[in-house]
Amino acid sequence: MKIKFVSTLIVTVLLITAYSCKGEKQNETEANTPEEVKEAPIEAITYNVDVASSSIDWVGSKPLEKHTGTLKLASGTFETKDGAITSGSFTIDMTSINVTDLEGDDKAYLEGHLKGEGEGKEDHFFNVAKFPKAVFEVTGITEKEGKTFIDGNLTIKGTKKNISFPATTSVEGDVITLNTEVFTINRTEWGVNYGSKSVFENLGDKFINDDIEIKLSLKANKA
Repeated sequence: MKIKFVSTLIVTVLLITAYSCKGEKQNETEANTPEEVKEAPIEAITYNVDVASSSIDWVGSKPLEKHTGTLKLASGTFETKDGAITSGSFTIDMTSINVTDLEGDDKAYLEGHLKGEGEGKEDHFFNVAKFPKAVFEVTGITEKEGKTFIDGNLTIKGTKKNISFPATTSVEGDVITLNTEVFTINRTEWGVNYGSKSVFENLGDKFINDDIEIKLSLKANKA
């Protein structure tokens, strides 16, 4: 009887010891298992375009000559994450069309023609009385051939088309600067058809090139 009791006691002690060791190993494993690190989300930073410090340069041409000019911005905002533009839009004041290579009456005449001033000339070019604003909306950023391209929708004269252009951005303190390389848009895609040999026949050398060269220089301040 005594032997049976001792045997039972030994078995009980062994079971308790084994269970305790198992529990310690489980606790040790749980304590040493690292959890996945969770990064804090990056908040978007909003910038308002400084229209006085921003500009749009353009070049229009025909076979024997070209004209240069500028446009002003009316407003604009951008959002960035980690220094990269993620969204935004800006509005162009089409009434600000300025010709920079002419003076006097020649300058006034060409500016008026581009704006659509004068009876029967309203829709030759931009008809700013009816369409005083153009808008560009950022839709994405892509990398091509080692360059950063800004993709977006450009609306001119009520027509919206997607375009893409190479640009560089830099952030200094509360100011972000965006500069593009020279890029071209085909004006006829927005219904600006005057003098286009791809639209009208028998123009000879009296045509105006469809492509307009554009260069943007934008500066925006942290909101």
